Amino acid sequence: MRICVFCSANETIDPSFFELTRQLGRWIGENGHTLVYGGCDLGLMECVAQAVSEADGQVTGVIPIRLERGGHVSDYVHNRILCETLSERKDLMLTYSDVAVALPGGLGTLDEVFSMAAEGTLGYHGKRVVVYNMGGFWNGLRALLDQLEERGLMRGDYRRLITFADTWEEVVTALEATAAHP
Repeated sequence: MRICVFCSANETIDPSFFELTRQLGRWIGENGHTLVYGGCDLGLMECVAQAVSEADGQVTGVIPIRLERGGHVSDYVHNRILCETLSERKDLMLTYSDVAVALPGGLGTLDEVFSMAAEGTLGYHGKRVVVYNMGGFWNGLRALLDQLEERGLMRGDYRRLITFADTWEEVVTALEATAAHP
């Protein structure tokens, strides 16, 4: 399975997020899956790439040229796919993945989650985003989505494209379900 990971490139975040991210990366590598991510050498992005690589997994980085010129490309990337813009990066990450996992992150992570889900609502793909709710990080997002749904601002059930996982076991269950039913 090709698993796209959306996450923070910041270093000054909750240390527990790094340990849970390493756990995900080890699982990806040990189970023969491929990581597809933004290719950065900072924060949770570097953490997951390192863990996948150290577990003998493959790492595909979709890297904006601006990031490459800035010298922030991870040394753990095995396969580099260069692009011009963040929009192109999102499109390529979607193309080269079967499922996505959203870890704690900021505006970029939100943009990636919503772009992927929005395209799914229009039938461009049937790929799921598993939102790993580490330490309740995404509780506010879940409440917002529930509110949008309750007020009739979304068609259908957002849960068919976005799955919230509150525990590591729920993340694995969601990913294994994707592998069983691509």
